[in-house]
Formats: sequence, structure tokens, C-alpha cells
Amino acid sequence: MDSLSQLALGAACSVAVMGRRTAVWKAALWGGLAGTLPDLDALIDLGDAVRNMTEHRGLSHGLLIVTLVAPVLGTIASRMHREGDLLRRWCLAMWLALFTHPLLDTLTIYGTQLLQPFSNYPFGVGSMFIIDPLYTLPLLIGLGVALGRRRFAGLRANAAGLALSTLYLAWSVLAQAQVEQRVRAQLAREGEASAAILVTPTPLNTVAWRVLVMQPGGYREGFYSLLDGDRPIRFDTFPSQTALLPALGDNPGLLRMVGFTHGFFGLREENGRAILADLRMGQEPFYVFQFALARREGERWITIPPEPVGSRGDVAQALPWLWARIQGHDVAPPREP
Repeated sequence: MDSLSQLALGAACSVAVMGRRTAVWKAALWGGLAGTLPDLDALIDLGDAVRNMTEHRGLSHGLLIVTLVAPVLGTIASRMHREGDLLRRWCLAMWLALFTHPLLDTLTIYGTQLLQPFSNYPFGVGSMFIIDPLYTLPLLIGLGVALGRRRFAGLRANAAGLALSTLYLAWSVLAQAQVEQRVRAQLAREGEASAAILVTPTPLNTVAWRVLVMQPGGYREGFYSLLDGDRPIRFDTFPSQTALLPALGDNPGLLRMVGFTHGFFGLREENGRAILADLRMGQEPFYVFQFALARREGERWITIPPEPVGSRGDVAQALPWLWARIQGHDVAPPREP
């Protein structure tokens, strides 16, 4: 999730654990710090663009790692504020702020390596978009009330914010499952019951959903709103030059991306370069994570340092379409760059 959501979640968790045992601002400050700490790995340059992407949310997001870091932060906080009698509370607060960070990230589709350092498998439920105001606002409001009011009403508001935001996460998983069930039923009627599918929310909401269906030599993309009723999902079909895979061979960037995307990738040749797009994040033809991985020399493909070539759509076109789609209007998505 975005840094503001992680900061708010960490701060709210810390305030909930510390209560009135220390000043609310202290608990919020340290919780916010712990809540954003795992994402500092994004500042590390690992040498190429593909590694930077695939190893973000790596070691720093391992549940074991954050558990080991929590007592260190808790000890520092208790000593800085001369609250040695609250050491256990501070350690618990820091653990909860740190531990919830990778768990929240796992609900997005990016990929979070929860089992580091034992496994680099990227977990991604995909029920939440990376930014969703309906998740973040209850946390911010509850935290704001807790910081502004000295009585227990402030702590109750913080707890209510945590409860509402958690219920929203649960709702996102249930909504995703409902859409996936509907997609499966439609694909079964169309003779594609075994196709690999991906169901993810469109930006900023959990009402309108993007559906990706992988096919031999390409993929289909469609959109479904919970307000669509019984209307079938309308899919557009796009090609993918997967025939290039054998020629690209053991290209390290390719192998890394194929695994990281769980097979939800598109491949094309453009201007003599092999370009891989992570189809999970974005929508056709705008994908944030696209990389040129090789260049053609005659009949041979030469591996090159991964070069980011991602693109984003025009927000001025996308937002009106998104709002209409959320309301259940069957309008075609913007496709022009």
C-alpha cells in the first residue's frame, strides 16, 4: 500500500497498544516510523531495474525479519523517553506496527515476500489497489481524534478507525471472490473454464474490477462493476508474442519477471527489442512495469541491461471513465496513448 496508509496503520496500532500509558503523540510517532520502515528498501539500487522491482518488498518485508527488528525499536523508544517500565509495551507496539505492514502489502497484487529469508515467493492477494481512500481515511480520522482529545474518547475513535479499516479489507476479499466466481461461470459457458484469470480492483475503489484472462498467444481484458447486474463481461483480446520465449532462452530479467508475475505477463517485439509487460498492474495499453530485455541482431537475441519503458494513461481521460464504470455504465476504457 501507499506510504500514507502504512504510516497511519502503524501509528494507529501503536496508539492502540500503548493507550494512555504514554503520550499519544509518542506512540503515534514511533508507530508511524515503524509502519513505514520496511519500505526503505526501495531506496536501495540493486544494479538493474528488474531486480529493483522484484526485490522490493523482499527481505525487509519478511515476517521473521520484522519480528526481530521490533524489540530493537521498542528498546530505543523506551530508553529515549525514559520509560523502561513500559519496555514490553513498546516492543509489542513496534512489533504490531511492523508486522501489519507486510500483511497489508500482501492484499495488493504487487508481490510481498513474507517468508524471507527462507523463500522469495511473492504473495499477492490482489483485493486492494495500492491507494484506496476508503481504507486510509478511517485510520487518519481515528488517529486525529486520538491526538486531539485527551480522554478515552480519543482512544475509542482510534480503535474504531482500526476496526472500520480492517472490515474494509475483509470486504475487498469477499468482493473479489464474488467477481471471480462470476468470471469463472462466464468462462465456463464460453469453453474456457481452465483459463488462468486475475481479478484486481480498479484504482481507488473496490466496486469496479479489472479481469485478465490468459490465453495461448495472448490475453483478454474486461471490466466488471458490482453494479453491472447480470450483464456479461465484455472482453477485448490482445496478442502476446510468447513464441519469442525459446529464442530469449535464459535471459535473467525474463526468468525473474516470469516468476514474479506468476505468468501474467505480455511479450512483444518493438523496434528490434523484446519488451515484457507486467500485466497485473495497469490496463491495456498502459502498464507501469515494462522492460526492454533483449535486442535483435539478425536471428539472434542479445541480452541487454533491463530498461524501464513503462507508461501511464491520461488521468483526464481515465477518471471520468472510472467513475462511469463504478456506477455500472458499460463504457469502453480509454485505449489511446
